[in-house]
Amino acid sequence: MADSPTAATYNDFTAAMTGGTPFQFLGRPAKYTVLYFYPKDNTPGCTTESIAFRELHEQFLAANTEIYGISRDSMRSHDGFKAKLGLPFQLISDPDEAVCNQFGVMKNKNMYGKQVRGVERSTFVFDATGKLVKEWRGVKVPEHAEEVLAFVQSQP
Repeated sequence: MADSPTAATYNDFTAAMTGGTPFQFLGRPAKYTVLYFYPKDNTPGCTTESIAFRELHEQFLAANTEIYGISRDSMRSHDGFKAKLGLPFQLISDPDEAVCNQFGVMKNKNMYGKQVRGVERSTFVFDATGKLVKEWRGVKVPEHAEEVLAFVQSQP
């Protein structure tokens, strides 16, 4: 888990998002934007992580911070996942891995003794100019959303 921003720069991108409007990376109106990458809708860890962000959503809004979840799942899957969990924030669909590759979250992982390529659970916080201010890679779900919230609340 990285504690400090990297020198990486991220290009503007547009991606399909629940709610019917495309997500545009640059030009977000909030003071901070949280992008959390997760492996797959309707899996235990991803469900727990999304619920944690949901439960803290009002506090993120009070800190002028928007939250977006991103995975390779289809819009149909995202719509169902969002509705099932009552998520108050939007989910971004990246089936071609373009956004995942830009953020370097596609990794080879061991699953049941086999090598598989998948999303490494990661979270990025950007300021209103699109500058990366914090990142977490290889995230462990317990208390992660609380850690992200504490970070944005601690910013001047």
